[in-house]
Amino acid sequence: MVRMDTRRVPVADGVELAADVWPAPDASAHAPAFVLMHGLASNARLWDGVAARLVERGHPAVTVDLRGHGRSSKPDGRYDLPTVADDVAALIVALGLERPVVAGQSWGGNVAIELGARHPGVARGIVCVDGGWFEPSRTFPSWEACREALAPPRLAGRRLAEVEGYVRAAHPNWPETGIAGTLANFERFPDGTIAPWLTYERHLTVLRGMWEHHPSERYALVMAPVLLVPAGADAVVERTHSRQAAVAEALAALPRARVHPIAGDHDIHAQHPKAVADVMADAVADGFFA
Repeated sequence: MVRMDTRRVPVADGVELAADVWPAPDASAHAPAFVLMHGLASNARLWDGVAARLVERGHPAVTVDLRGHGRSSKPDGRYDLPTVADDVAALIVALGLERPVVAGQSWGGNVAIELGARHPGVARGIVCVDGGWFEPSRTFPSWEACREALAPPRLAGRRLAEVEGYVRAAHPNWPETGIAGTLANFERFPDGTIAPWLTYERHLTVLRGMWEHHPSERYALVMAPVLLVPAGADAVVERTHSRQAAVAEALAALPRARVHPIAGDHDIHAQHPKAVADVMADAVADGFFA
C-alpha cells in the first residue's frame, strides 16, 4: 500500500477535517489530484483502494472524513449540504490543490454537486459514484416520513466481533481495503464494543440536510464536467429515488456529463476500487476532465 500522510485541516470555526494525503511520486506536472468524499455514516478509509490505484496511475489523491464523521471534528449545529460543500472548498484551498477532480459517493455525490454549483472553478471535474442525484423529498411526503424510513440502526454498544462478522458475511467478494474501511466507521472501545463515529442524532441532522437539498435545481449551475458512475440495485437507493430515472435526469440537465455504470454494490468504490479508479483516471486521460 502506498504511504499516506494524515493531516488535520482547519476549514471553519472549530472544525477540522482529517485528510489522508496520498502523494504520487511519479505524477507528471499536469496530472490533477483527486479529492475523494465518502457517503453518509461512512468514512475516508473506504476510498483507500481507489486512492492507491489512482497513485499507481500517476495521480495524487486526498481522502477526507467530512464533518461529524471518522476522525474529523464533530460540531453541533449545521450539517446541510452547502455547509459541508464549503468545508471541502476550504480544504482544497488549504492543501494548495490546483483544480482537483472531486469525487463523492452516495451523499458525498450530493456534496460534490453542491460544491460544483456553489464554488465554480474550484474543481476541474466532478465524479458522482452512485450518488449526487438523491432527492428524498421527492419520495417521502414529509420529513417525518423520511426520518422514519431512513433512520439508522442503533449500533452503539454492539461488539466489534459481531459487526465484523456481519460485514464479512455480507460482502464476501470485497477486498480487505473495503472491509477495513467499513469497520473504520466505528470507534472501538477496550471492552470490545463499538459506536458509530457519526452519532445517531447527527446522522438524522445530515439526513435532514439531504431532505432539504434539491440537486435537480443545482445541475444547471455545475459548469465542470460530471462523470456519473451508477452501481447496481440497492434497496435504500431505490427507496429514495429510482436510480435509472435520476441518472437520466442528471445527464440531461448537467451542462456537460457522461455516464459509466459499474455493476456492484452501492459502496462500489469499496467493492471494486480498481475499476472505479480506472474509470476516473481514464476520464482525465481521454480529455473529459481537461
